[in-house]
Amino acid sequence: MATDPDMTALPEEQPTIRVTAMPADANFYGDIFGGWLVGQMDLAASALASRHSRGRAVLAGIEGISFLRPVRVGDEVSIYARLVTTGRSSMRIAVEAWTRERNGEAVAKVTEAIITFVAIDEDGQPRGVAAVS
Repeated sequence: MATDPDMTALPEEQPTIRVTAMPADANFYGDIFGGWLVGQMDLAASALASRHSRGRAVLAGIEGISFLRPVRVGDEVSIYARLVTTGRSSMRIAVEAWTRERNGEAVAKVTEAIITFVAIDEDGQPRGVAAVS
């Protein structure tokens, strides 16, 4: 069986965040909860959204999330976030989660999604953002 190169070739940029999956985040079988992984993806996307918008940004939606492989306790999880498009106040961010085995070098893409954030002002109202450069 051929290996999909998109599943084993890490993105060229540095990860936005990197964390080790711990037992408290797993089910009885040692697989990490999907909600924990989505939370890590949200953290990475929110960091990028706040940097790009130069201020507060909130999660507006998650589209097309795909869980491709399980994450195991001890795996190193790297989250990559890339700004795809901007609207007047919104930012669509492509997010990928990759794992590396604790005691090896094998990597695999485990989850991907598009996450939308909206820049807001101090009153919680949408505010403008710069276009993708």
